[in-house]
Amino acid sequence: MQDMTKGSIVAHLIRFSIPMILGNILQLTYNAVDSIIISKFLGENALAAVSTSDPIFTILVLGASGISLGASVMISKFRGAGDAEQVKQEFATTLLFGFWFSLGVFALGLALSGAMLRWIQTPAAAMGEAKTYLRIYLVGFLFTFQYNVLASSLRGLGDSKTPVYFLGLSCGLNILLDILLVALIPLGVAGAAIATVISQGVSALCCLIYIRKRIPQLCLTREQLRVNRGLLKETLQIGFLTALQQAAQPIGKVCIQGVINAQGVVAIDAFNAGCKLEDFARIPTQSIGNGIMTCTAQNRGAGQEKRMYDSFTKGLLLAFLYFPLIFLVTQLIKEPAIALLCPDGAEEIVAAGVSYIGLKAFFFLMPGINNAIQGHFRGLGMMKVVLFGTVLQTTIRTICVFFWVPTMGINGEAWACFTGWACMALVEYSLYFYWRKTGKLRQH
Repeated sequence: MQDMTKGSIVAHLIRFSIPMILGNILQLTYNAVDSIIISKFLGENALAAVSTSDPIFTILVLGASGISLGASVMISKFRGAGDAEQVKQEFATTLLFGFWFSLGVFALGLALSGAMLRWIQTPAAAMGEAKTYLRIYLVGFLFTFQYNVLASSLRGLGDSKTPVYFLGLSCGLNILLDILLVALIPLGVAGAAIATVISQGVSALCCLIYIRKRIPQLCLTREQLRVNRGLLKETLQIGFLTALQQAAQPIGKVCIQGVINAQGVVAIDAFNAGCKLEDFARIPTQSIGNGIMTCTAQNRGAGQEKRMYDSFTKGLLLAFLYFPLIFLVTQLIKEPAIALLCPDGAEEIVAAGVSYIGLKAFFFLMPGINNAIQGHFRGLGMMKVVLFGTVLQTTIRTICVFFWVPTMGINGEAWACFTGWACMALVEYSLYFYWRKTGKLRQH
């Protein structure tokens, strides 16, 4: 467990971020392997079926992680203040709320799965398999939400390593089950979805057992396992805004996916292959942003104002240093990486994907800049600013896509994304410097 209220901030950010980077790489590696297995064994239509479902999954998962991040901010603040009882009450409240909330999302998603797929213009050739995949996956959301709550609570205490172990177990099991249920036992896309449900359930159970046995700060008695209404209200104020912020981009991507889907299967597969490679590239800056959030929140609870600001500026420096490295790596590996994610012999898909990610790599500095400032605002509990910035970015990006993709192809989405990122940075940094100058950040 890291106490970020003392010691080197840069060292804390690096130590906190590295396990999160490894964990996210594991998760994305699984997603990539899943796409490879489906594309090689089931073909283009099955890959398109899974790809068109991705934005819907992302909305659900990021909505869950948004609420979990809100709880993580609260736990970090209470830990910084040395209030062990509040840590336990916050953990119990979020765990119980998360269980009932995930049941509601599961039931609603199951009823609306067909309508959602039609809304994003899923091609008729992929509709049947997409509906099957989505409905089975929704079962796993029950476990995904609980894992997010457990992992975020550990990170709120400063432990970003342990969740990686269980995520690694989940990813490894998922890959093995994919091979078994797709390649060896031909269950089609249903096999891939079943593999995901089983692996998510195992990771959530293992994380819960570990906390019960090894983390006394989160061990609850039967009497403590109750909802604290005051904490629930405060958590939802933070968590709901965080969930909206987390879900805003994938909601925009659902709209964007609809425009991409209208361009045909080649555009769908090329765009989603490029997005998977982009996801890998952006992992470190996302993890640094989460480190800034935790460091800011702990020092906020401890009343150490200077360390709060230093958490942001030093994290931003790390993001700047990372950009030239990831730009060079992306340009070097883009063609073989895209080819690996596409069906064999699909030269047109590969060419479109390589062109798209090669252009977008020029813009990778922007999400690093934005993750740093948003992590700082989250740590301060200023979720409305984070939500506003994300909605602004998503809205601008989506509007530009509607005009640019039909004429420029999927490269139009890359330019649209840059435009949205630039507007977000302009607004949020202007607010930051103005509020810091006027003392509003200190008052908050």
